[in-house]
Amino acid sequence: MEYKEEYKRKLTDIEEVLHLIKPGMTVVAGMTPMEPQLFLSQVHKARADDVKIFTCLNMKPYPFFYEETPSSFENNSWFFGHYNREAIKKGILKTHYVPNNLHQAGTDFIQTRKVNMFVGVASPMDKNGFFTLSASVVYEKDILEAADIVVLEVNPNAPKTHGDTSVHIREVDYIVEVDYPLPEIQPSKAGKEERAIARHISELVEDGSTLQLGIGSIPDTVARFLESKRDLGIHTEMLTESMVDLFEKEVITNSKKTLWKGKFVCTFAFGTRKLYDFVNDNPAVMFFRGSYVNDPYVIAQNEKMVSINTALMVDLTGNVCSEGIGKTHYSGTGGQLDTHRGAIMSRGGKGIIALKSTAKGGEISKIVPFLPEGSPVTIPRQDVDYVVTEHGIAHLRGKSVKERALEMINIAHPDFREWLKKEASKLGLL
Repeated sequence: MEYKEEYKRKLTDIEEVLHLIKPGMTVVAGMTPMEPQLFLSQVHKARADDVKIFTCLNMKPYPFFYEETPSSFENNSWFFGHYNREAIKKGILKTHYVPNNLHQAGTDFIQTRKVNMFVGVASPMDKNGFFTLSASVVYEKDILEAADIVVLEVNPNAPKTHGDTSVHIREVDYIVEVDYPLPEIQPSKAGKEERAIARHISELVEDGSTLQLGIGSIPDTVARFLESKRDLGIHTEMLTESMVDLFEKEVITNSKKTLWKGKFVCTFAFGTRKLYDFVNDNPAVMFFRGSYVNDPYVIAQNEKMVSINTALMVDLTGNVCSEGIGKTHYSGTGGQLDTHRGAIMSRGGKGIIALKSTAKGGEISKIVPFLPEGSPVTIPRQDVDYVVTEHGIAHLRGKSVKERALEMINIAHPDFREWLKKEASKLGLL
C-alpha cells in the first residue's frame, strides 16, 4: 500500500515537469519505442534558454528542434533519423550528431557531463513498486542512475520486460501518466536486389549460429531466407519482428547459444504491436544495457556469432561508410562496429556488411575507389570480414589491398567494373 501512496505523491502533469527545466540544463530522453512523446512535444514551451536535449533516432518532428521556436533548445542525437536530416535541410541548425559506439554511448556521456534530467517511458508499476523501462535500455538505465531528476511517462501500452529493466518508485522523482501508442516500424518490402543479397548471406549462416541483425530492408529480407536453418540464436542490439517470425517457425531456438542459452538477448526492440506483445512479460527475452549487450568482448563469447549490418558505400580496400555521404551526415554508427568486432573475435564467427551495388536507379556505384572527402569510416578496412552485394560475396579478411580490390570489383555492378579497374590501377592497387 505504501508504494501506491508514494506513486500518488509523485504523480504530476507535464506543466509541472516543464517548470523544472532551467537555463543551461542537460536533459536526456529515452529512445525510439521508448521516446517520451508528451514531454518532447511540449518541451519547447519551457521558459529556459540554452537547454541541451539528447535523443536517439527521433520518431517525430518535435517543435523544439524541427521548427523555428522562441526557445534556444538544442537537440543532440546519437543516431540521426529522417526528421534530424530534414531539420538540417530546412536550415534549422538545432540538431547535432554525437559520434559514438553504442556500447559506450551512455557510459561516455555520464563521464563527460552532468545529467540534470532523464525523461523516459515505463510500463505501469507492479504491486512491489517496480516499473520497467520496457523496450529499451540502450543507455536509459545508465543515464537514469546518474540523473539529478528522473521523470517517467507511465504508459499502459509499454510492455513489461525482463532483464535489467526494472526501476523502483523510490528511484523516480516525477510520474506523468500517458496513453499513446508506441512508435512502430513495418517490415520492409524486398526488391530483387535485397533478395539476391539475402540469398548470398544465407549461405554464410550455419546451423547453430547466433545472430545480430541490423535495421533496414536487407536484414529483414535475410531473415526470410534463413527458414531452412536450424537452432539459430539471437544476441542483438535491436530485436525485430523477423526474429519473432523465425522463432514461431522453430528456426530460432536459442538452444545452441554459448552465452545466455535459451534466451533472446537484446538492448531494445522496435517493430509493430506484434513484437511488443511478444516481449511483454516474456522471460525468454532478456533486455540488458547497451554497455553489456554491445560490448564486443561479450558478443565474442557467443561461438559462431554472425553480425549482419548494412552500409552506404565501401571502398576497394574495404573501408566501410554507413553514416554519411561526403560531408553530409545521414544516420550514425549505432552498434555496427561493436557487433562486427564482436563477431570476428568469436570462435567461428563472421562479420558481414551488406549493400546494394548501386544507388539512384543504377546511376551511382556504391563500391567506390575511395570514400568521398568528409565521409566517416564506420568500420575500418582492417576489421572488415565479408562484404555482400546482389552480385556475390567478397571475403576480405587477411587479404592484401590488391586481393581486396579484385574481390570488390567482382561484386560491383557489371556496368562499373571496368571503371573500377582503371581507378584501382591509378591508385596502384592493381
